[in-house]
Amino acid sequence: MTEKPAPSAFPPPSAPTDDQQTPSEAQGPELFTWEFATDPYPAYAWLRENSPVHRTTLPSGVDAWLVTRYADAKQALADQRLSKNPAHHDEPAHAKSKTGIPGERGANLMTHLLNIDPPDHTRLRRLVSKAFTPRRVAEFAPRVQELTDAFIDAFAEKGEADLIHEFAFPLPIYAICDLLGVPREDQDDFRDWAGMMIRHGGGPRGGVARSVKKMRGYLAELIHRKRLDPGDDLISGLIRASDHGEHLTENEAAAMAFILLFAGFETTVNLIGNGMYALLTHPEQRERLQRALEEGDTDLLETGVEELLRFDGPVELATWRFATEALTVGGQDIAAGDPVLVVLAAADRDPARFAEPDTLDLSRRDNQHLGYGHGIHYCLGAPLARLEGQTALATLLRRLPDLQLAVDPADLRWRGGLIMRGLRTLPVEFAPAQRTVSD
Repeated sequence: MTEKPAPSAFPPPSAPTDDQQTPSEAQGPELFTWEFATDPYPAYAWLRENSPVHRTTLPSGVDAWLVTRYADAKQALADQRLSKNPAHHDEPAHAKSKTGIPGERGANLMTHLLNIDPPDHTRLRRLVSKAFTPRRVAEFAPRVQELTDAFIDAFAEKGEADLIHEFAFPLPIYAICDLLGVPREDQDDFRDWAGMMIRHGGGPRGGVARSVKKMRGYLAELIHRKRLDPGDDLISGLIRASDHGEHLTENEAAAMAFILLFAGFETTVNLIGNGMYALLTHPEQRERLQRALEEGDTDLLETGVEELLRFDGPVELATWRFATEALTVGGQDIAAGDPVLVVLAAADRDPARFAEPDTLDLSRRDNQHLGYGHGIHYCLGAPLARLEGQTALATLLRRLPDLQLAVDPADLRWRGGLIMRGLRTLPVEFAPAQRTVSD
C-alpha cells in the first residue's frame, strides 16, 4: 500500500486548463509542489538556463531570491554582505522559522552557527571545531561501525526493512548523542523527539513544538550536570571553554548542542537514504562499488560518497541569508533586506561546472560540490557525516549484497521542506541472513 503524503509546506500540483500555458511556457516551472519535491532537477535546470537568480514566493508567504548557478552560488555563500542574522529581514507574522528548524523560534534556541555572523560566529565555531578534528572523528569510527552493525543485525534475518526508519534515521541520532555526551539511557528519548521533528518538520505547534521544548529542557539540565561532572564529550568541552574565558552563555551552549544534534542527524539521514536510493536505481554504479569493496579498494567509496553528495545531496537549499546592503548576484540586483536562498542542489547539477551533471559517476574526480556549503559557514560536521555515510553504505553492500528496492520508485514519497530533501521511507528486500550461533 502506497503511503499518502502528509500535510506539508508543499501544496498539491495543479494541471493547467486547455487555454492556459504550462508554467514552463509562461513564467517558469511550478515550484514547491509534490511533483517538484519528487524530482526538482528539471525545474532547476530551467531556472539555471532562463532565470538563474529567481524571485519567488515561498510556501510560507515570504518572497526570496533563489540562486541556482554554481559560480553565483559559490559567490553568494562566501559574500559577507549576505548575513545569516534574521534581524536583517522583518518577516511576516505567518512566516516560518528562518533556519528551517521546526519549532525553534519559540524555544529560545536561536543563537547558533546557522544564523549569526562574525565575530560571534567566529567565536562559537572555534569552540565547536575542536570536536570535529580529523583525529577526533577517526577515534569515533569504531563506535560508528558498532552502531551500523547493530542496526543491520536488528533486521538482517527478516529479509526486508525500511532503510530510513530502521537504519538511516537511528544511526546518526545515536552517534551524535554519543558525541555530545548524552547518556545511553536517555538516547531513546532523543530518538523519539527527533522522530517527531523529522516526520512533521515545519510545524510550529503541536507535537513538534513540544518535542523541541522537551529537548531544550533536557539540554539545559544536561549542561548543568556536565558542569558538575564533566566528561570527554562535546558538551563538557563547551563548558570547559566557557569556564576558561570564552564567554559561552548557557543559552548559547544549549542552542549549540541543539543545532549540532538537529543538523548532525537529518543531513546524515538524507545522505544515507538518498545515497542508497541512488545506488539501487543505478545498478551498474552499485556493482562497481561492490566489486571495489570486495577487493579492499576504498578509493571508490570515498569518491563515491562525494558524488552522491553532488548528485542528490541531503541539503537542497542552504539556510537563509539576508542582504545587508544592495548588491548584485549573477547580474541580478538584490535590495537591502531581501532574503536569499542558495540552491545547492541546482548548483551541483550545473553543466557549466560539472561534465554530464545528471549522470551518476562514483569515480568522478573533479568534484568540488557545494553539498556541505562553502566559506565560513561550511558544515563543521562534514567529516563525521562522511564517516557515517561511508560506513553505512559500505556495510549495507557488504552484508546484504543482493539488496534491492521492494517497491516501484514511483511509489516512494519525499519529505517536503525548504532546506532538507529526503525520502520518507525506503523499503528494501534481500536474502535473509542466517543467525550465527556461538559456542
